[in-house]
Amino acid sequence: MSEGTDRLDVAVIGGGAAGLAAAIFAARRARGSRIAILDGARKLGAKILVSGGGRCNVTNVKVRPADYCGGSAHIIKRVLAALPVERTVAFFREIGVELHEEEYGKLFPNTNTARTVLDALVGEARRLGVEILCGHRVTGLARAGDSFRVETSAGRRTAGRVVLATGGLSLPKTGSDGVGYELAKSLGHRIVPTTPGLVPLVLSGAFHRALSGMSLAVELCIRAEGEKPRRIAGPMLWTHFGVSGPAALDASRHWHRARIERRAVGVTASFLPGLSFENAEARLIDAAGAQPKAHLHGVVAAWMPARMAEAILKELHIEPRVRMAHLSRDDRRRLARGLVEWPIPIADSRGYAYAEVTAGGVPLAEIDGATMESRVCPGLYLVGEILDCEGRLGGFNFQWAWVTGFVAGGALAAR
Repeated sequence: MSEGTDRLDVAVIGGGAAGLAAAIFAARRARGSRIAILDGARKLGAKILVSGGGRCNVTNVKVRPADYCGGSAHIIKRVLAALPVERTVAFFREIGVELHEEEYGKLFPNTNTARTVLDALVGEARRLGVEILCGHRVTGLARAGDSFRVETSAGRRTAGRVVLATGGLSLPKTGSDGVGYELAKSLGHRIVPTTPGLVPLVLSGAFHRALSGMSLAVELCIRAEGEKPRRIAGPMLWTHFGVSGPAALDASRHWHRARIERRAVGVTASFLPGLSFENAEARLIDAAGAQPKAHLHGVVAAWMPARMAEAILKELHIEPRVRMAHLSRDDRRRLARGLVEWPIPIADSRGYAYAEVTAGGVPLAEIDGATMESRVCPGLYLVGEILDCEGRLGGFNFQWAWVTGFVAGGALAAR
């Protein structure tokens, strides 16, 4: 390639959700600029296609800074404010993707297929003249005067500005290999140690095995050394290996973070969300008064799946057919405690192969929240999952991708 053909105004490294958004929003406001997406895969968007069970949970009707974990709450708040949900919905409508609301405020495409979202994004990028260069895996990145030298598997290019949109380590089968962290480090950035996020949890013991396939509403409490207890309410799914479902996935980040920082951490589940031990005991006392001849299992089974009630009583060695009037004080209190503080003995998670997002990454303190430009390396912009910020389950990580791409795209156009 000659200098004339390999020179880009903006090189976007990574063609996932955040990279596509950054390229589109930059191209919309900087017509005539030469913008290219460099991606190592043969086709873009593998992670978009598998997200949300293949349906792509584009965003959520209500997005707040509290829905995210990571470095600076102030920066998260500032970034999110740049592209409110209603403007995100309008953007997708503009490119031909109508969304509808489902449980917990999740917004999905009306077609119920992620392919609609990916095709619309790629189509808009192409319409705006963005070059999409697949099979261009970036292997090195360095400053070269007022530009950047970009080494790829298909040759060297130079770029006036660079956007790192490489994602993290989650779902490696989609192409995530962590190369972005090495590129960021080579230009002076630190990396907050990474862990899998939104990932199923592996439990020790055998209690969970008999419950495999059953889902119920719980409130998980994560008690990590040096932090106030965190409570996460939502559905939890028992599996042959442990637990999954929204509550478990949302808890995984906090468990992993405590472990990687060598802090003691424990997790318990309440099967009566919102109730304290005293409330649970009072409910059992009231039931004994109202139904003295009722069997204990029948009473507890009215509050949760019968199989769950049976497993709890068996584990606590409490006779399930005991009449409520004959339930001893000691058994009543042990049961009340178990119903609201059941130990969840986490041994590990299922790792990056099953994680929906990567926790950790480039610290937000090293980013200008008004532009997504690096404070360490001017001309470098960082968007999406590579940053130390991850949302809970429900479309929040895609919203982070769209909004960081929007902010970076606007700043690049202004430059």
